[in-house]
Amino acid sequence: MFAHKIHVGVLRGGPSSEYEVSLKTGASVLKHLPEKYHAHDILIDKQGVWHAHGLPRTPDRILRKLDVVFNALHGEYGEDGSVQKLLEHFKIPFTGSGALGSAWAMNKVAAKKVFERAGLQVAKSYIVIKEEVTKESLYELYVSLPHRVIVKPISKGSSVGVTLVNDFAGFIRGINEVLSTDDSALVEEYISGREATCGVLEAFRGMSLYPLLPIEIVKPDHKDFFDYEAKYGGETKEICPAPFPFEIKRSIQHMAMKAHESLHLKHYSRSDFMWNESRGIFILETNSLPGLTEHSLVPKALEAVGCKFNHFLDHLVTLAMAK
Repeated sequence: MFAHKIHVGVLRGGPSSEYEVSLKTGASVLKHLPEKYHAHDILIDKQGVWHAHGLPRTPDRILRKLDVVFNALHGEYGEDGSVQKLLEHFKIPFTGSGALGSAWAMNKVAAKKVFERAGLQVAKSYIVIKEEVTKESLYELYVSLPHRVIVKPISKGSSVGVTLVNDFAGFIRGINEVLSTDDSALVEEYISGREATCGVLEAFRGMSLYPLLPIEIVKPDHKDFFDYEAKYGGETKEICPAPFPFEIKRSIQHMAMKAHESLHLKHYSRSDFMWNESRGIFILETNSLPGLTEHSLVPKALEAVGCKFNHFLDHLVTLAMAK
């Protein structure tokens, strides 16, 4: 039917804590890419070795046979600007944001500074540096904090390594867990309220930046917060559109668009929020490569506005090649 199919390499896996989620996102993309594309399954293993047709290959050998790359990676390497630098070096178009925007979005400290400059409300936060940690310094920090805090890695997604702290012992455990694999940890005040997420899509339906409908995330009763297990265990309720007042939904959409623009992201993104009725809406983080699995939130939001998943994938590849 197609005289010349466009060769699309789907990158998935990768040396990150989100390896398994990336495999599922990549599988979903491979399954639903329209017929006009010839899809190539490019697996990057946990050691960072690239594979095509089941065999290890150097990236340049793989990329020279492709017209465009669909980046279905998540977490470190795939979402922090590393693979983007590689793809930019070889001058091959790819879906998603460039190296700089990806690095900003992935680093929670850098992203919070960008959000604040853009006028978005963020939770108060503190950085704990591994080389400077003593039990006394941690105690001094803890007693100065609000009653409940969140301890998290600075550059991981999917709530990997995130701990909700209720006492000093829990605070120490959370800090130690993060510092066992990272040089620093982020401590944030816990914002109570209703959690929401909102995706945006570029150059869609006549709009330069199209906001999807906000989704309310209702965690299982036995969970204190929306952690990795809650995200991928199938128990969380995701209500789309979110049953919020109209002005709250519009504010979340505007904040999602502003976050996308201020981080200089490309093609699509998804931002997470907490709405506290007395304090307002807080932005938690922005995902430059949100998950696209059958349980993921962006596909649910696309369905709610009448956009089929294969049309969405086609749109992203078209945006990448236009670049």
